[in-house]
Amino acid sequence: MKFILALDQGTTSSRAIVFDEHGAPRASAQREIRQIYPQPGWVEHDPHEIYVSQRDTAREAIAKAGIDPTEIRAIGIANQRETTLLWDRQSGEPLHNAIVWQDRRTTALCAELRAAGAEETIKARTGLIIDPYFSGTKLTWLLDNVPGARARAERGELAFGTVDTWLVWRLSQSRTHVTDETNASRTLLYDIHRGDWDAELLSLLGVPRALLPDVQPSASVFGMAAPEELGAAIPIAGIAGDQQAALFGQGCHRRGMAKATYGTGSFMLLHTGETAVRSTHGLLTTPVAQPSAAKGTPRGFALEGSVFVAGSVVQWLRDELQFFRSAAEIEALAASVPDNGGVFLVPAFTGLGAPHWDPFARGAILGLTRGSSRAHLARAALESIAFQVADLLEAMQQDAGEKLSELRVDGGASANNLLMQFQADMLGVPVVRPRVLETTALGAAYLAGLTIGLWRSPQEIAAHWKEDRRFEPQMDAGSAADLLARWREAVKRSLRWAEND
Repeated sequence: MKFILALDQGTTSSRAIVFDEHGAPRASAQREIRQIYPQPGWVEHDPHEIYVSQRDTAREAIAKAGIDPTEIRAIGIANQRETTLLWDRQSGEPLHNAIVWQDRRTTALCAELRAAGAEETIKARTGLIIDPYFSGTKLTWLLDNVPGARARAERGELAFGTVDTWLVWRLSQSRTHVTDETNASRTLLYDIHRGDWDAELLSLLGVPRALLPDVQPSASVFGMAAPEELGAAIPIAGIAGDQQAALFGQGCHRRGMAKATYGTGSFMLLHTGETAVRSTHGLLTTPVAQPSAAKGTPRGFALEGSVFVAGSVVQWLRDELQFFRSAAEIEALAASVPDNGGVFLVPAFTGLGAPHWDPFARGAILGLTRGSSRAHLARAALESIAFQVADLLEAMQQDAGEKLSELRVDGGASANNLLMQFQADMLGVPVVRPRVLETTALGAAYLAGLTIGLWRSPQEIAAHWKEDRRFEPQMDAGSAADLLARWREAVKRSLRWAEND
């Protein structure tokens, strides 16, 4: 039996899963990581905690699998994408905490870029919009706010990376400074059409080229994990940003296939084939994870919609409001009432992503009456996730000019049957859950296995995908439309709330 180790470094936890040659999970380990909130709208992680938690879960998963580290043929990495790190090339010491993708501290800088007329250039080359979500403005902030950072960066003393780059740097013991195209494409600095860093965009954001990692295809050898880290010298043979990894793990390798991942946020991707479709409805154009050109696979693209707060609204009910002790308890609480009782919760805690892109939006609860209960709020929280994904689907169908036949789902919250049924009702198409829910890690494993020849092609990988449960729409279309209209009215009330703060 041959094994692949997948590292899934997410926003709220680090996870490691050992997969066998059939794509079945053999063992896993997971650890939560601290969320640091220096001030409202700012979110940070400790870079050392990111690495140590990921390394330790990898060691634990290998031990649980009952195998020797030498039996691991390759490592695949999936990661939270836009989270930004800056460190010293000699010592490996970070200059600052990692700035998390949810962080909104660069809102003013983004406004300056828009005012300077940069939006069209950035969108045409990167497929992105100007928003604090992306890595580029976070990196500019670090260079401008960490004493001495800009001068040191210009002298070539510092390295920038997203989480994948940081993990490879540490696993290889500072030998390798690399990333893949899916992560590079989320920086505002990378031309997705040419497949390279863009000199004009670097100048626009004031980023020295010497900071940047080399960019490789998602399925290629990125370096070697040192024996001191995981117990053996193991090739790191696959990297993809978490959402592109999930698209790959779901077997969505062809135009017209789509998936939604329900994690801290919710992210929906629609494969558009070899065409980089430009959105006119607030979506992003992004490369998909793919093998190297030597494998004969043309570059592919997807439309993506990003919901900033999905599963984290459940964490908010658990941790801040203390509605329950375990996030899994929300389903029973929400199911204890027949509907939301007229309550709508807009979880715009860090602004709203697609299709609104409003960093000034803030969370709102509307429709409360004296009869509103914890159960109604719990149900409204779950429904808010499905409403946001429904907004994304509508935008995608308009941009792509085609109707979706089904939506493949994954991520922790996709285990919630009440949420998945409501999602099918709001979309009007079947929602299909696979047997392996951890498709982000699975996608990273597949990419690594493809590189080393464990699997021969994406088509062979897609054949491994198995359905667990299919949720067919049950609500009549009129009732679903009424709920969506009411939701969109609630969203309007939350927009631009913090604009003058």
